[in-house]
Amino acid sequence: MKLQVRNLEKRFTDNGSYVEVLTGVNLDVRDGEFVSVIGPSGCGKTTLLKCISGLEEPDSGLISVDGYGSQSRLGRVGYMPQKDLLFPWRTVLENALLGMEVRGHSRIESRKRAGQLMERFGLDGFEDKFPAVLSGGMRQRVAFMRTLMTDQELIVLDEPFGALDAFTRHQMQEWLVDIWSSMAKTIILITHDVDEALLLSDRVLVLTGRPASVKLVVNVRLQRPRRYRIVTDTAFIALKEQLIDALWGDEV
Repeated sequence: MKLQVRNLEKRFTDNGSYVEVLTGVNLDVRDGEFVSVIGPSGCGKTTLLKCISGLEEPDSGLISVDGYGSQSRLGRVGYMPQKDLLFPWRTVLENALLGMEVRGHSRIESRKRAGQLMERFGLDGFEDKFPAVLSGGMRQRVAFMRTLMTDQELIVLDEPFGALDAFTRHQMQEWLVDIWSSMAKTIILITHDVDEALLLSDRVLVLTGRPASVKLVVNVRLQRPRRYRIVTDTAFIALKEQLIDALWGDEV
């Protein structure tokens, strides 16, 4: 099992009182699986990813990555936040190399590997460009390439396409499916977009409102490869209705 989460609890202090964010969260993610997490705004989805990646410590519970317990997971998970966070003074290539630089890889080795990936990421010919001249979709591809080049088998993505326009977002979703299927990574994605979750995932987890726990797990047995037109398929629509019911119930 790539990831195991057991009875995860997380709270924060606000003006001297505790705010419960996560309670009794249980999650298993298999090697090579693509799992999406959806839930009400502010329920604790980002906090869950930060706990998994080691950027936050839970108050109680167990998180295990490749069998390594809570104190050993920092640096074993590639984390991509909502914003691309590209350094404006670094070129596309230099931004992509940042993860390998931090991990102490040689510059020659890093540049060679990045050069092999540029075309696959749709960045061929833009190596020496600066982020200011890139489209939103290209900036996200650079950020994702930087995350992948940390050499982690488990990647967590926090709404990477949320700020993109609808057309670009659909293109990026299909691109991500192609990259994931060819690179044998395990991915956990946070999204507010039910269509996106179903298009990309093997399973979708629905969280409750705060304090969040897992309300529903939906297996997505739609044939791969998937393209955006699958959103009109009757099986897709049935799964979407199930997720909407779990998210909003009688409110819709």
